[in-house]
Amino acid sequence: MIALGSDHGGYDLKVAVMEHLKERGIEYKDFGTYDKNSCDYPDFGLSAAKAVASGECEKGIVICTTGIGISMVANKVKGVRCALCSEVSSARLTREHNDANVLAMGGGFVGPVLGCEIVDTFLDTEFSGLEKHSRRIKKMMDMEA
Repeated sequence: MIALGSDHGGYDLKVAVMEHLKERGIEYKDFGTYDKNSCDYPDFGLSAAKAVASGECEKGIVICTTGIGISMVANKVKGVRCALCSEVSSARLTREHNDANVLAMGGGFVGPVLGCEIVDTFLDTEFSGLEKHSRRIKKMMDMEA
């Protein structure tokens, strides 16, 4: 189960991602927004991130115009490691090295074709499990208040 959240600036990309996930047979839960009316990204990024942190959803995808604000919101939730990706290589590396559990994208910078490629890479790449990466993730997670 994938948690999805976006504001109005990420709405179109989120709809494309939902269609793509459906085609792949991947279940998702949409935490909003549900249209292109102006809204506040913290409301939807927080809900999606909490669903990942609680275990309700395995991973999350959050989208705003730049991806910056909504990624900051997601990273406020204890247990979330959200990475802002605008190309495939960073999506692969954040899974392999950081075991990121939430992907952020910017709907104003990433189109639907590239966005779905980033999503596929993020969802299909496993954490490497290398000791050095596990050690670094533990140090990072120990910093949470």
